[in-house]
Amino acid sequence: MDRQDPVVGPPQAVIAAALRRERARAGLSLTEVANRAGVAKSTLSQLESGTGNPSLETLWALCVALDMPFSRLLDPPRANVQVIRANEGAAVPSADADYRVTLLAAGQSHTRCDVYRIAAEPGHTRRSDPHSPGVVEHVVLAAGRAMAGPADDPVEMRPGDYIRYLGDLPHIFEALEPGTWATMVAESV
Repeated sequence: MDRQDPVVGPPQAVIAAALRRERARAGLSLTEVANRAGVAKSTLSQLESGTGNPSLETLWALCVALDMPFSRLLDPPRANVQVIRANEGAAVPSADADYRVTLLAAGQSHTRCDVYRIAAEPGHTRRSDPHSPGVVEHVVLAAGRAMAGPADDPVEMRPGDYIRYLGDLPHIFEALEPGTWATMVAESV
C-alpha cells in the first residue's frame, strides 16, 4: 500500500507555494490581491516567501480574494492511503480565538468537499466571515461542548451532535469546555 506521512508543523512553505501558484493562475499582482483581501502588501509578500506567520483569518481572506477553496493552501499530494493521527497535520491558528483548523482531506476538483479537524478552547468565539457563495458547512462535535452555526442563531452542541448551516453567511464556533474538538466538512456547490 502507498502510505503518505502527513505534513507536520507550521505549513508556511506549502502555503507560500500555493499562494504564488494561485496568484499567478489568477493573473493578479501582489497589490491587487492584498487590496482585495484587506491585508498589507508586505504581509502577502512575507507569506509568499514563506517567512510570514499567517492567521486563519488572513488565509481565509486571501482565499476569497483569489476565489479558491481554503484546502488548496494545504493540499498535499494524494496517496492511496493517507493517515493523519490525532494532533498531527498542518494546524492553522485563529488570531481571535483559541481555535485551530487542520485540513484532513481536500476534495477533488469536481467535488469541492474538504474535511477539517477543529480544536478549540473556551474563552473567545471564533467568528467567521462569509465564505464563497454556495459553501455549506457540516460539523460533528466529538468532544466537549460548543456553540456553532449561524452567527445570529447558533446551536449548543454536545458530543455526537451534528449541525449543517450556510457557510456563505456569518457563522461562529465557540468552545464551552476545555478539550473541545469537532470534524467539519466544507462543501461547495
